[in-house]
Amino acid sequence: MPKRVLTGMIVSDKTDKTVVVKVERKVKHPLYGKIIRRSKKYHAHDEGNEYREGETVRIEETAPISKLKTWKVIERVNTHATPAEVAAEA
Repeated sequence: MPKRVLTGMIVSDKTDKTVVVKVERKVKHPLYGKIIRRSKKYHAHDEGNEYREGETVRIEETAPISKLKTWKVIERVNTHATPAEVAAEA
């Protein structure tokens, strides 16, 4: 079975080697039909403590690391990059 990959924003990086990632999804209300946002928080493993609060990241499902952690951070998602910043990273 393939591993699930989700994209979300880091809302906390206070704990050692762990970040809390908030993942939002949009669903249609069953009765009224209005599109509403639903969110869920996931604890993800960050081995090097390199990710900070406010960054958008991709997380991947893994075998359980601890009681709450079954996800790990795989990369940053640069959603607001200018062409100059993209060229500087390469």
